[in-house]
Amino acid sequence: EARWAPQAFALHANYPNPFNPSTTMRYQLATASQVRLELYDVLGQKVRTLVREAQPAGYYQVAWDSRNEAGTQVAAGVYFYRLQAGDFTQVRKLLLLK
Repeated sequence: EARWAPQAFALHANYPNPFNPSTTMRYQLATASQVRLELYDVLGQKVRTLVREAQPAGYYQVAWDSRNEAGTQVAAGVYFYRLQAGDFTQVRKLLLLK
């Protein structure tokens, strides 16, 4: 059985954006990679790691419930999410409204 795989790495815009209380981030991997998907505040401090594992090529989506690593609800504001997969890195912005 053949599996359709993306031709390029990409990090797509989250939806909904702005959001409250959760949002979904989609990304695609052209080849199997060690993947890290992390969220940062406007000061560059890491808020949460959503994905940290090896994944095969394909399409993925991850939901964020606006909580930090400790499980505490974060404040409203601008956040950034960064995908690192092999040599590929991309950052996008999201907005949490309360």
